[in-house]
Amino acid sequence: MRGRKKVKYRPRAEAPAKRLLPREGYRRQSLSNDKRVRVNRNITSPQVRLIDMHGTMLGIKPLIEAVTMAKGSNLDLVEISPDANPPVCKVMDFSKFLYEKDKQDRENRKKQKAGVLKEIRLNPRIASHDLQTKIKHIEEFLKEHNKVRVTVVFRGRENQHRNLGEEILNAVRDHLSTVGAPEGRPQMMGNRMSIMLAPVHGKPGAPAGAKPAAPAAAKPAAPRPAAPVAPKPQAPAVVKPADQPAPAPKPEQAPGV
Repeated sequence: MRGRKKVKYRPRAEAPAKRLLPREGYRRQSLSNDKRVRVNRNITSPQVRLIDMHGTMLGIKPLIEAVTMAKGSNLDLVEISPDANPPVCKVMDFSKFLYEKDKQDRENRKKQKAGVLKEIRLNPRIASHDLQTKIKHIEEFLKEHNKVRVTVVFRGRENQHRNLGEEILNAVRDHLSTVGAPEGRPQMMGNRMSIMLAPVHGKPGAPAGAKPAAPAAAKPAAPRPAAPVAPKPQAPAVVKPADQPAPAPKPEQAPGV
């Protein structure tokens, strides 16, 4: 049996080491290439309206003079209002400015974020403990300002007892009436019965799920003035016989008249 030829091992050529830029230099390079805001030499206008690092307006200055002033303070010249004529520039730390701008954009996106549609599926034979767990999940979704579709799925002979699914959906709707508002009645589509719940937006600044304040106790009403009582008519005074004056005596007549 012939032996195999021996192949000489040739080591692979090592790849050239990548040049690593220092962290600070890489950071400054990425900031200078940012296309959202012009900085330093990227500003195209020959003159700018300059604001110093303390917020004082210095008036219109040549671009070269403004950049030199910013470099002398170890800061950057940032174009903050490019639509003005001439553009308004401010001496500041561009890294800090970019960080604050990104932070503000993230906060604005969170405020404008639309609610996501969630779906919770139930079985018509679900146990009461499992149903309470599902209701807690739905409540959490609604407090996060998300819409929730609650669906009851029927399988096989369960389709003959669809009234059970409607009872479950009504129970969920009544239990979550404080945090979710139903959008219509339960609807049947194929072997599924579902209802849509939308979050209830409370007053601004009120925490989600906060109980409404108890109404203040009503003050007792002031007593009404009593109606004037008419004076009772007095009975006429009765004159007793003893008090009556005696009748005057008649004159005596002469005899024979």
